[in-house]
Amino acid sequence: MNSKPEQPVEDDETTHFGFQRVPREEKARRVAEVFHSVADKYDLMNDLMSMGIHRLWKRQAIELAGARPGQKVLDLAGGTGDLAARFAQIVGPRGKVVLADINASMLEQGRARLVDRGIVGNVEFVQADAQALPFPDDEFDLITIAFGLRNVTDKDAALRSMFRVLKPGGRLLVLEFSQPVAPGLKPLYDLYSFNVLPVLGRLVTGDADSYRYLAESIRMHPDQETLKGMMEAAGFERVEYFNLTGGIVAIHRGFKL
Repeated sequence: MNSKPEQPVEDDETTHFGFQRVPREEKARRVAEVFHSVADKYDLMNDLMSMGIHRLWKRQAIELAGARPGQKVLDLAGGTGDLAARFAQIVGPRGKVVLADINASMLEQGRARLVDRGIVGNVEFVQADAQALPFPDDEFDLITIAFGLRNVTDKDAALRSMFRVLKPGGRLLVLEFSQPVAPGLKPLYDLYSFNVLPVLGRLVTGDADSYRYLAESIRMHPDQETLKGMMEAAGFERVEYFNLTGGIVAIHRGFKL
């Protein structure tokens, strides 16, 4: 299987986990199992899967985020902390970065890596669900979520939660796999995703299934225009997106005005 399946009618009891339909309450558990399984090899697999290009995607996201000294940043699904580390340097000692992840294993990887780099003074670590963020209203100047939104069960609820905790004038940046738009790219991308990624996952992490889920979850994620509309429905304004690598990845940016 190498294409997005026909979509069933959405309901309140089930959601998708890759190409499967599962009870809504079960998806979070299954996603947690995926990331528990791959946490210690997460950075290595990112480098191998993207041939290092993920570092350029993240660099572009940081530039578009426009963080400034003294600001407060929430890095959701922050994983191993590569974005949080850079934001900590940008906001400086007068600012603060909260690295949040729903998965304890990924959060611990992020904490260990930042501590090893000596980045501790202005960074907090919080285990949090993006759908119900445990922060006050109007708390952050900037929120980023990189390669995490597609794993959230209720993306609309998560976007509303992010909007609530942003300060007026604040902005959200979503870096996520998206739908290829360059001519001829999609069949090659499908071939790579469904044939190479699971094998790579099995060889490096001993877990082919998690990387099969990765390929499937990308296909089930809203396309560029759909996600733009979802952000607008959550209250964000001046929403725009930037396609990277022919649309394999897109950065969406919106503001709370």
